Amino acid sequence: MVNLDGINLFGEGESQIEVGSFGRESIERSAAGLDGVISIDLGERGRKIWQKGEIRARSKTDMDSRVGAISAFIDGDTHMLVGSQGERFENVRVDSVSVKNERESGSGVVADYEVVYTQLMV
Repeated sequence: MVNLDGINLFGEGESQIEVGSFGRESIERSAAGLDGVISIDLGERGRKIWQKGEIRARSKTDMDSRVGAISAFIDGDTHMLVGSQGERFENVRVDSVSVKNERESGSGVVADYEVVYTQLMV
């Protein structure tokens, strides 16, 4: 079970978390008449984290409410993401939430979702 700030927003469905690598920033400068460049290392930057899975709800209204609760975390603040295997990602910002392929299933509604995070620092 995946949770965000200790809240189970995604239910009991399958979720996969894919973690990108941290990047580095640098500035390159050159001067006329001199060969080569000077590279100034600006240090490590954030990394992207993608969470994908299925979200289930009892009705379309319930689904809209659940997606709204997840989208409320697109607030510019940092949060704590805990994966289903207990992996912890601190200082994550929620960048986007997308829901696709919403469909009737059994006694409710199922949709595929993707949440994109940026982990700002470790």
